[in-house]
Amino acid sequence: MVNVPSPSRRNHAMTVPEFVAAKTRAEPLVMVTAYDYSQARLVDEAGVDGVLVGDSLGMVVQGMPDVLGVTLEEVLYHTRCVARGLKHALLVADMPFLSYQVSLEQAVLNAGRLIKEGGAHAVKLEGGVRSREVIAALVRADIPVMGHIGLTPQSLRRLGGFRVQRAKDQLLQDAQAVAEAGAFAVVIECVPAEIASAITASIPIPTIGIGAGAGCDGQILVLHDLLGLYPDFRPRFVKSYAELGQQIRAAVRAYAEEVRQGLFPAPEHEFH
Repeated sequence: MVNVPSPSRRNHAMTVPEFVAAKTRAEPLVMVTAYDYSQARLVDEAGVDGVLVGDSLGMVVQGMPDVLGVTLEEVLYHTRCVARGLKHALLVADMPFLSYQVSLEQAVLNAGRLIKEGGAHAVKLEGGVRSREVIAALVRADIPVMGHIGLTPQSLRRLGGFRVQRAKDQLLQDAQAVAEAGAFAVVIECVPAEIASAITASIPIPTIGIGAGAGCDGQILVLHDLLGLYPDFRPRFVKSYAELGQQIRAAVRAYAEEVRQGLFPAPEHEFH
């Protein structure tokens, strides 16, 4: 039997406490990324529980090879766009590389901007044990935090690429540190399913998996991967539920052909 969001989760705005409570109710949480108003409106109407404005925008929107060049101002811009399209989903904004690593003061100010100016309900930042103090500082400032452990894309240079993370003891310590620091949830990326299940059982906050198996409390996918819009890089853990890239190419070709043949605009498209 397929679990679907309950009517209550569809008909009112998701809150951080309700997001956390889904774990105790064993209700799978559904998250996707989104980067503009139209995307946000569509995924919200589809009934997702949470939307992440990810620094993945550097790759799928800006065409960069990784996420390291994304700036806080860019995340702010996209967060504002997405916020206008949401009525129900919890909105989480990514803290990009070097927006929280320099000092606790820098982290609080930048996270505060994502909430105050961007309209986000929470922020997400990478790192387990090493980010414990930052998470605690943000929580003290009443800024809800979603953690991110396992494969952390901002650590790409140190990790040597997009690789599955298998250090079980370290991952368990990272998850525990994130939870103890006050985060309300944690993303687990590119981790063997058995380890992700062990992490999920060991901490009281929801785990959101991406390439971490079915044992997490919820799942997240990049929208462009889900829709078949980003062929440049398709990890094993991605499932494309549509191939909209092919449909878009076909639609634009049809439009171009009609324009060149004088078929569009037709009389019904004209003003007189």
